[in-house]
Amino acid sequence: MTLQIAASPAVDFTAVKTRQQAAWSSGDYAVVGTTLQIVGETLCEAVDLRSNQRVLDVAAGNGNATLAAARRFADVVSTDYVDTLLQRARERAAAERLDVTFQLADAENLPFAAGSFDVVLSTFGVMFAPDQAKAARELLRVCRPGGRIGLANWTPDSFIGRLFKLIGTYVPPAPGLVSPAMWGSREHLAVLFGDQAEIAAERRSFSFRYRSPAHFVDVFRTYYGPVHKAFAAIGSEAGEALERDLLALMNDLNSARDGTLVIASPYLEVVATRS
Repeated sequence: MTLQIAASPAVDFTAVKTRQQAAWSSGDYAVVGTTLQIVGETLCEAVDLRSNQRVLDVAAGNGNATLAAARRFADVVSTDYVDTLLQRARERAAAERLDVTFQLADAENLPFAAGSFDVVLSTFGVMFAPDQAKAARELLRVCRPGGRIGLANWTPDSFIGRLFKLIGTYVPPAPGLVSPAMWGSREHLAVLFGDQAEIAAERRSFSFRYRSPAHFVDVFRTYYGPVHKAFAAIGSEAGEALERDLLALMNDLNSARDGTLVIASPYLEVVATRS
């Protein structure tokens, strides 16, 4: 079955990827990424990870799913296209004395033979690949028949989905590009994977917990690459407007009443069994 995704054929995926790579290389995503560690742990449980399995973490960032799999004594290869993020993951693995292989790799062109892995994982990573159909084909290709692909993807209605939509009003995405949050849609995943995987998906929630809404904005503006780049691109006046809009969004969603920030953000936990 050929994967068809409704993106304009005029999209220059190479140019988009170059900009994305620059964005994720800016700031220091690890500061934000470590707060999401529980998602990697939960995902490894969802795929029923075993100690004798060969595991690939795609777009691993600072290694949340990588570390979770290594803690379960799997044979783990951790990949990302930003080497500074892999270095953060290396440091974490070394601190815990975990045996992990780290390799620079693009999610849309994985340097591994077909069927090399029993389990392929990605937590809030592969969903940002600009050519979604190509990234999905690569996940399927490197996973052996009967193996499992485990994903954690923000949903379109999640806090992060709404945050990116808001940022898009200030820094519009490339015309025709499919939103990364579509990976959090069961229907879209069915198109991406076609008849090559049996998909089980469960809606879960992650709670962002920060000192205050202002603290969240400060951390994301400083360390979270896409937000960091957005503020840098729009100038001070528009930056002040973006900050006000971000604070308004958070105040609308914040369940804390003590001045701190607690926002529950849904995501889709996916286990796709390779045909």
